[in-house]
Order: sequence, then C-alpha cells, then structure tokens
Amino acid sequence: MSKVIRHNGFVKIVESMRRLRISAISYLNTAPLMWDFEHGEAGGGFDISYTLPSACARSLAEGTADIGIIPAAAYAEIPGLQILPEVAIASRREVRSILLVSRVPIDQVRSVALDTSSMTSVALTKILLEKWMGGGRTYVPMAPDIDKMLVEHDAGLLIGDPALKIDRKRYHTLDLAEEWIQHTGKPFVFAFWAVRRDALKEAAPSLDLSAVFQQSRDHGLEPASLNRIAREWARRLQISEGDVRNYLTQNIHYQLDPGCLEGLQLFYRYAAEIGALPAPPELRFVEATKEVAL
Repeated sequence: MSKVIRHNGFVKIVESMRRLRISAISYLNTAPLMWDFEHGEAGGGFDISYTLPSACARSLAEGTADIGIIPAAAYAEIPGLQILPEVAIASRREVRSILLVSRVPIDQVRSVALDTSSMTSVALTKILLEKWMGGGRTYVPMAPDIDKMLVEHDAGLLIGDPALKIDRKRYHTLDLAEEWIQHTGKPFVFAFWAVRRDALKEAAPSLDLSAVFQQSRDHGLEPASLNRIAREWARRLQISEGDVRNYLTQNIHYQLDPGCLEGLQLFYRYAAEIGALPAPPELRFVEATKEVAL
C-alpha cells in the first residue's frame, strides 16, 4: 500500500502501490533505450519483459503491461494510451532494418509476404505500394524467413535484426524509411514509448517517467555505452562493430522532435486514407511530474 504524508495542506504519496510493468523489444535498435534499465538503477523500479513489437502492443491492449515501446501504428488502435515525450525509434534517412526484399524489380512485385512483427512497417509498406507505386498488390502474413517468403510471393517485408543481416547484393531491396522520406520530405517514426493511462494512477506522483526514459536513452547513446553495445551485438548478429555503431548513430534517430511529429501525423493520415489504420488519433503525452497543492 502507498504511504500518504499530509503537511500544511500538501498531500504526497511516497510509495507506489506496485511496480509498473515494461514490455520491451529485443532488437538492436532498442539497446540504447534500455541502457539504464539493464546497466543502471532504473531497472530495479520496474518489472521488465522482452518480446516482439506487435506482441508488446498486444500486452498494453490486454493490460498485462503498463509501458511499452510500441509500433506507431498500434497507438491508433489501442485506446487509453499516452506517449512518453521526446523518445522514439525513427529515421531521417535510410534505416537499413525495414526492407522490402524481392528477386524481381520492385515495380514488378504483385504479391507481398508481410513480417507481421510490426504493425507500423506493414502499414508503411501498403502506403508506399498503394499510394506511390500503382497499387493492386496482395498481402499475406508470414514468418520472417526470406527464402520461404520468396518461394510463394514476389517480395517479403523484413524488419529489425533479420533485415540487417540480409545480403542486399542478392536481391532487389527497398528501404522503406528512405522511400517515405523521398516522397514526403518528413522523417519516419517507427515506434515510441506509450503508457496505459490507467497505470499512471498507480504510479507514485514523484515518479517522472518522462525523465527516466529520456535519461536512459541519453546514457545509452554515450560513446562508452555505444562501444559496449557494438561489441555485444556484433557477435550476436554476425556483423561488424562498425556496422552496429553506424546503424545506431546514423540510421536510427532517437528523438521524437517536431519534424518526427509531423511525419507521424502524416503517416496516420495516409494510413487512414488507404484503410490500413483507423482515423488519425490525437497525440496525447505524459506530462512531467508536478507536486500539486490540494
């Protein structure tokens, strides 16, 4: 139970009723975001589990998690969420980890196998193909195995670490972030931290969630942290440390800044226009912690 202290008309709750549950993603691009939770003291204040982006969103929708790094598309479909400000997984150039892969030129693609690990990448694929590349494709969900995908379909959508490991010299590939930016001039936001509004009522008022998650990102992007991430993930993915470092510092943009917000709202609008998502949602943000006089 929480302890309540009353003094001169102020009420302060000094202990949370329970620890909030974080659903995180076990991809390379989230490693800097999770730095303080895995290497600092922040992790002691939360219950943390790892899963795929789509499953992370499902945990929030079902109430089995309180905070999640969710695909941007999921925010349009799950009511009662608020966004933690200033932190995102976005891109202002080619992203390398969201690819449409084919054995034929992309303009000849008629059927697409979709890696459904991320709702956002699926919606973005449909926007690009339907809005700017003639439309008329068929889409089938499949596990992210490019060889199996291309046995039955012209192209396959791969996201995250499997996309980073693709030998792009063997295929025709389309980097979805790069293609989006060429058509819109806006960055693309793939994911951000979201919190169930009901869960905020159970957190201590003194807990500044925005600051906790922003500081974790900042610490994860420090040179020493990036060097450690590069060493660990290069072995895991069988790519060079330089490739890991370049991906995290050049291809991924971790700020949910005004340009990214413009790109995010445009994505919601286009996705609604082609029927990939519901009507564009209102963006609601978690406010910084304030002590309130009663």
